[in-house]
Amino acid sequence: MKPIRSLVTGANRGLGMALTRALLARGDRVVAACRHPGKASELNGLAGEYPARLHLLPLDVADPKSHAQLARELPLVCDGIDLLINNAGVLHSGERFGSVSAAHLEDSFRINAMGPLLLTQALASQLAEGARIANISSELGSISGLTRFGTPSYNISKAAQNMATVLLKEALSARGIIVLALHPGWVQTDMGGSGATISPEQSAEGLLRVIGGAALADSGQYLDWQGNSLAW
Repeated sequence: MKPIRSLVTGANRGLGMALTRALLARGDRVVAACRHPGKASELNGLAGEYPARLHLLPLDVADPKSHAQLARELPLVCDGIDLLINNAGVLHSGERFGSVSAAHLEDSFRINAMGPLLLTQALASQLAEGARIANISSELGSISGLTRFGTPSYNISKAAQNMATVLLKEALSARGIIVLALHPGWVQTDMGGSGATISPEQSAEGLLRVIGGAALADSGQYLDWQGNSLAW
């Protein structure tokens, strides 16, 4: 599969930026979505390098009104989507049992779980038949793989996102659309921290290889950036 029309959320930094660069390098037309495109200097620089193939659009994944706005604006720059990468996410660090806040839980759920589901729903009519959807999940969303109390709002929201992936698989399978939950590895980004083990470029390359190699029978699976299955 060689998708030529890709949309990446959270494209202005980290893994989202690496994915955007990798997609452009392989020849895709890319819509890069982020909250404040005008402030995304690196993305704007890329748009100068790829004026015909990279378009920036505003998106707040936590806001359904922003989803609707993106759905209205998308046809102005792209006539459909072959690959949707729901990458935007949030991790609230420093959470401890006894002081987990409702605000962090709600924010994490809105961005990490509700966002990908509702955005995909809003863009469903613009997804090509046989399109692919990659929900960037995490191994921390694995319930059976849990070994410690840590980052609870992130873990809970990513577990919910995994359920959203399977639900989307059921909703879209009749159109031949493949939906995957993908752990990107421990990536050297602001979210991953200084101890992370792989670069955003390595992760992006692996993720795109897994996405491109998936068959319809693989839809709904929970995989890492190297294609290994993860336990739910």
